[in-house]
Amino acid sequence: MKAVWLAFGTIFVAELGDKTQLAILALKGKGFSGWGIFIGAMLAFALLTGLAVLVGEWLNARIPAELIEKIAAAGFVVIGILMWFEKI
Repeated sequence: MKAVWLAFGTIFVAELGDKTQLAILALKGKGFSGWGIFIGAMLAFALLTGLAVLVGEWLNARIPAELIEKIAAAGFVVIGILMWFEKI
């Protein structure tokens, strides 16, 4: 159960106000069904989360977790710098 709450809290905080929420807001603003948007978004999140778990499990069997964390952190820094200079 600890993993469930940790995943929930991490994702909930990380996703607050992200571009996915803005895209969903825009879809609703165009008059699409709220339930249709909700179901489509949940299916997309479920698929992406499932892929992340599978890839993470595969990577974890081959690369130490500490290295994966450092690579992910470096990726976020690079993306942040690129966004700062409006390259992406």
